[in-house]
Parts: sequence; C-alpha cells; structure tokens
Amino acid sequence: MTDPDSSTRASSATSPRRAGGEHDDDLQARLAALLDGVRDVDGGEVDDSVPQLAEAEPGWLGIALARPDGSVTTAGDARQLFSIQSAVKPFLFALALADTDGAAIDAVGIEPTGEAFDAIKLEGGTGRPPNPMVNAGALLTAALVDGGDADGRAERTLRGLVAFAGRELEVDDDVAGSEMLLGDRNHALAHLMRSEGTLHVGADDAVSAYARACAVLVDAEALAVMGATLALGGRNPVTGEQVVAAAIARDVVSVMATCGVYDGSGRWMRQVGVPAKSSVSGALVLSAPGRLGAASYSPPLDALGTSVRGAALMEGLSRELGLHSFDSERR
Repeated sequence: MTDPDSSTRASSATSPRRAGGEHDDDLQARLAALLDGVRDVDGGEVDDSVPQLAEAEPGWLGIALARPDGSVTTAGDARQLFSIQSAVKPFLFALALADTDGAAIDAVGIEPTGEAFDAIKLEGGTGRPPNPMVNAGALLTAALVDGGDADGRAERTLRGLVAFAGRELEVDDDVAGSEMLLGDRNHALAHLMRSEGTLHVGADDAVSAYARACAVLVDAEALAVMGATLALGGRNPVTGEQVVAAAIARDVVSVMATCGVYDGSGRWMRQVGVPAKSSVSGALVLSAPGRLGAASYSPPLDALGTSVRGAALMEGLSRELGLHSFDSERR
C-alpha cells in the first residue's frame, strides 16, 4: 500500500487543467504550514479491524485541495496510498441514487443516529438503515448500485469511483478479503435487513460488494478531487465529466453535513463547518459546496473513528480559507 515516491514532501499535483503560478505556490506553502502546525498533535490509535490497516505508519500526514479550475495542490504524504474504507460511503450513496433514478432516497433514512457507525440498529417501523453514512446504509446502497451480482456491482462501483477521482483506481484484494472474512457485524446487519425485507440481494452478496468498495486504493489527492466533484454539483473539475446530476450531489453533501462524522457530526459542523466524511483508514474528505474539495490522511483515530490530526488540520484549513458554511464573514 506504500507509494515509494510519496514520503514527506510538499508538491502540486499535475493535471491536464492545472492552474500554475504564484497563487499555487502560495497555497502550497499555506498547506505545508498547516501540516507543520499539527504534526505534534498527540492521541489516537491506528485502526486494526483488518490487518492491512494496522500496518499504517502513525506518522503519515498529508493534505490535498482540489479547486473548480481543475488545479490540485498537495502537501506532505498526499500521494500515500490507502484503502478508502468509510470515506467511500458518500460516493456509494451518489451512485445508488443515480442508478435507481433517485429511488434510493426512500430506501435509506437520512437522520443522524447518535450511535456507533456499525451499530446493529435499523429504523423502527420501516426496517431501513438510519442513514447512508453508517455501515447498514452503505451495505444497502452498495446493493442498489447497478449489476447483476456482487461482482457486477463491485465493477460498477469501481467505474463510478474512477469517474469521481478522474483517474484509474485499483482494489486491494487482500483488504477486500479481510473485510469479507472479519466483517461479522456487517454480515449481521445484512442478515437483519434481509429479515426485515429491506435488502433484496443475498447477505453475502451485499457484504462482498461493500467490502470491495472499501478496499479501493486512493490517496489524499484522488480523494480531494472526489470531494470536489460532489462540491461542484457532480462535475469533476479535472476531467470536466458530469459524474452525477447536480441534485444528487446536493443530496449527498447535505447528508454528509449531518451524518458524515457519525456521533461527532454536530461538533464537526460547529468547529469546521464543512460537510465531510471520516474513515477508519485515517482519511477525511471535505466538500465545500461551490468552492472546493479537500482530503487529509493521518492514520491515528479518536474514539469516534475520526483522524485526530486530520480533524485538527481540517479545522485549521477551514479557518485559513474561510470555509465555514455558517460564518457570515467568510472570505
């Protein structure tokens, strides 16, 4: 999972539509300064739910910013590869909405739970998952993506993620195998939804499709472009492709704002003020509507599964660039 060219560097990514010049150099310097400001932030543990995650270096730290003109600016370990894990959930929701002509919005709730991301809990009276950002919701949205079986849905999901990222991506088969083998709670959630009549594919089928989605390898640079695609109404700023409709992107970003950092979403929106999704791999992806996408990577997590240094970094980024959605004096 290691990119040998990515160790502790600050650089601007190259794309066909990259904007250059002094403005990029200034932004890169500001990102590097933000990284330096959080390097000594202590606390958190590297996730060990699958063996491959436990192998991550606690000191890895990177950030990337993708803007509407297609420019992507990075600092630190922004090209260190990692499995996307829970940060895939907004994009699974978007693909499910696209592939069901919006019907997926009625198949899953959109309210925050106040409970753990893998809680064995469905909505009372409906049997639906509480929202698409918890595991139950992601299992269901992964099952709603087009494809005749688990392999077909996994392939469609990978193609969709490639479109969001604007570059080729790969699945780490070892991570996918570990997710499938060790994901007991995911299997339990899938069987529970089957018993409620909510999930209309086999439980193993749903878990397999979701496991392969979580095992897609990205870096902060790719994830920032993915976040920007949602922030910019579904249009990838690097390739210009309209990946999903603007209404779908709006709905996904709205749910990210209320549910994307699980039980810490309210505190996140007060402190950072930008819709985001956390990941047990240590990634954070942000979508600032109409403005930019950003992503960070730092493996140690707090008790809610959010990157400790990543959260501090993104709070600093929001303050530095005036990104807070509810700040009346935003720049």
